[in-house]
Amino acid sequence: MTSTSKLIHGYEVVIGFETHAQLSTESKIFSRAPTKFGAEPNTQACPVDLALPGTLPVMNRGAVERAIRFGLAIGAHVAPRSIFARKNYFYPDLPKGYQISQYEIPVVQGGEVGFFLGDEKKSVRLVRAHLEEDAGKSLHEDFVGQSGIDLNRAGTPLLEIVTEPDMRSSDEAVAYARELHKIVTWIGICDGNMQEGSFRCDANVSVRKPGQPLGTRREIKNLNSFKFMKEAIDFEVRWQIDRLEDGLAIEQATVLFDPDTGETRAMRTKEDAADYRYFPDPDLPPLVIAPEWVERIRGEMPELPRAMAARFVRDYGLPEYDATTLTQSKAMAAYFEEAARASGQAKLASNWIMGEVSRRLNAQETTMAQAPVAAGTLAALIRRIQDGTVSNSAARQVFDALWAGEGQEVDALIEAKGLRQMNDSGALERIVDEVIAANPANVEQVRAGKDKAFNALVGQAMKASKGKANPQQVGDLLRSKLGI
Repeated sequence: MTSTSKLIHGYEVVIGFETHAQLSTESKIFSRAPTKFGAEPNTQACPVDLALPGTLPVMNRGAVERAIRFGLAIGAHVAPRSIFARKNYFYPDLPKGYQISQYEIPVVQGGEVGFFLGDEKKSVRLVRAHLEEDAGKSLHEDFVGQSGIDLNRAGTPLLEIVTEPDMRSSDEAVAYARELHKIVTWIGICDGNMQEGSFRCDANVSVRKPGQPLGTRREIKNLNSFKFMKEAIDFEVRWQIDRLEDGLAIEQATVLFDPDTGETRAMRTKEDAADYRYFPDPDLPPLVIAPEWVERIRGEMPELPRAMAARFVRDYGLPEYDATTLTQSKAMAAYFEEAARASGQAKLASNWIMGEVSRRLNAQETTMAQAPVAAGTLAALIRRIQDGTVSNSAARQVFDALWAGEGQEVDALIEAKGLRQMNDSGALERIVDEVIAANPANVEQVRAGKDKAFNALVGQAMKASKGKANPQQVGDLLRSKLGI
């Protein structure tokens, strides 16, 4: 663990995460019922999901393979033998009266998730990741004075991923959650759709004085956006500190975050494992995973984000921060590689993707896969910057036109908009002579060593050329003529 503590009013924040990643299988974990989102209520629940008498669960092989894939991605131990247990509790949307999960021996054990917080490397240790079935859903909003039960989600395969309490701030917690989200989507085990509930995070939050034992934790349930995640943790930390400062105790509880008020509120007293009365499920034999199965899946794994980032540093000479940013998604990494190879300018391609491209994608709340400017087109623009055809400012104008759909031919847009950079030394020399003659005060300040005055002369020359002059050539001519 590389987490460092940042005290808030003399208290250290301690955060652990439990994340439910819905696995990308077409059918449920113990039945053949479909898992498609958005179906009419209770149209995707079969007799096994409803726990009708005489039905028996059968393990979904695809769910196991996805768990193995995750274990390999985080460097964990994949248990050769794990068992399923019944987690007993009573709730209207749980037709069995228990949830099939794993308790004593989970399928994935240990591992870690590494990420950057700013330019600082962090690492969070994982305790386990275990397979389990989802419950149904209680619906309240469309019913007056009563609730409805939708069992479509009952039996949907989940991988519950549990961390050690290694995080020390809401920023660190969000950075971890983003990295975990990237991993599960990168390796194709989860679609990561937080709005649809495919990736749900629970944050266990406590505070303590430095050096003291862990404080009493409260679990914030079902955080379904990174923005709300930060807001919820920050509020909960302030609430706990205020309560302790007032001399009051913290009671272990499950709480919900209300984004409208920005506050957490207690839902129920938090249960401990003993309250669930776990015992091995008699209907399911132990899950046995042969070494050959693990090795086959290892051979099918894609290049992982951290390995790809290391390759970008090694092969393209990128800073580690750039490489990590560019591997936030497969689509962004592929876009960079195509642009870097086609332009021969990896660092310039990285700058454009992390800058202009990402800024526009974020503003439009869209993804790299939907970028209107192809990687090859960006590479063509970069080549024109590099060979001096256009200045950086003119290149941004071309890029604006490309993004707006005015065309996809870089050279044609440069000509149509009259943005070709002026490289005629004779014409540039005449412009510089005129600028020197028209600005004697600035000339004297330049000779006195004033950098701002020199920049002002460059600016005047660029203005006189209508932005078409090569700034480097303008600067060189000024230095030559002024003898500096």
